[in-house]
Amino acid sequence: MSIAELNLFPLCLGGNVFGWTADRDASFAVLDAYAEAGGNFVDTADVYSEWVPGHTGGESETVLGDWMAARGNRDRMVVATKVGSLSSRLGLSAANIRRAAEDSLRRLRTDRIDLYWAHIDDAGTPLEETLGAFDDLIGEGKVRNIGASNHGAERLAEALAVSDREGLARYGVLQQHYNLVERGYEGALREVVRAEGLTSTPYFGLARGFLTGKYRPGVTVDSARAGVAAAYLTTERGPRVLDALDKVAADRGVAPATVALAWLAAQPTVATPIASARSVEQLRPLLAVAELKLGEDELALLDAASR
Repeated sequence: MSIAELNLFPLCLGGNVFGWTADRDASFAVLDAYAEAGGNFVDTADVYSEWVPGHTGGESETVLGDWMAARGNRDRMVVATKVGSLSSRLGLSAANIRRAAEDSLRRLRTDRIDLYWAHIDDAGTPLEETLGAFDDLIGEGKVRNIGASNHGAERLAEALAVSDREGLARYGVLQQHYNLVERGYEGALREVVRAEGLTSTPYFGLARGFLTGKYRPGVTVDSARAGVAAAYLTTERGPRVLDALDKVAADRGVAPATVALAWLAAQPTVATPIASARSVEQLRPLLAVAELKLGEDELALLDAASR
C-alpha cells in the first residue's frame, strides 16, 4: 500500500499536544471533533512529550491509542508515528527500530502503524541497516508505509538510491518544516521529493501559532510556544504576511489560520499539512481548510508577502 491510497483528509491532525498542553479529556474532545468532521489522519511520535518534566515519552501515543480503543474506530484512522528521537530509543539502528516499533504498537493499542517515520537522519547508522529494519516490519505487516522526517536533500536522495539498489522499502513521503514564514523547503529538498515521486506533509504549518493571527504587537498569548511564535513579529516579513492573511481571510469570511493552511495545501508536492489544536475551538478554523481552495490571485498575494 502507498500513502496515496490511504484517502487522507485534507488536514493531518498533529498529536504533539496530546498529553502535554491538552490533557486526556481535552485531547479526546479534539479527536472526536476531528473524526466527526471526516478527519482520519493523526500524526504522533514516541518522543511526544518527553520534554515535559515527569514525562518519559509516549504520552501522546497512549492518549491516541486509548481514544481509538474507546471509540472502536482504529480501522478508519490513518495512524502515523515516529522513531529515532526518544532519548531511550535514540537513533535508527535495526535493533532500536524494532524495539521502538513494538513500544509504539503497544501504546497505540494496535497491530500496525500506517505510516512510520524516521524522525531524524541518523548519520551514524548505515542506511542499508535502517531501511532493512523498516523493510522487515513492512514484511511482517506491522508497518504499512515509511517516511523521512527532518532529512536534507542529499541524504534523502541517498536513502532512496539505497532502497532502489538493495530492493528495500522506500520512503514515500517527507515531513519537513514549511509554512508562509519558513520556506527553506523550496529548493533542493523539494526537487528531490518531486523528482522521486514522493509527497510531503509539512509540520509547523501555522508557524507555532503565529499564522493564526493571534500574535500582534502588544498582545500577550497564553501558549507554550508564545516566545518562539511572537519572534516572527520582529521580522520585516512577519507583519507583512499577517496583513496579507488578514486581507484574504476577510474577503473569504474565514480565519487567517484557514488561509495559511490552504496556501500550504496548494504548494507543489504537499499532500496535506499538519496542524495541532489543544481545544475544539482551536480546531474549527483548521478543519475549514478542507473547504477552502484559494485562487491564483490570492496565492500570488500571499507568496509575494512571504518572500
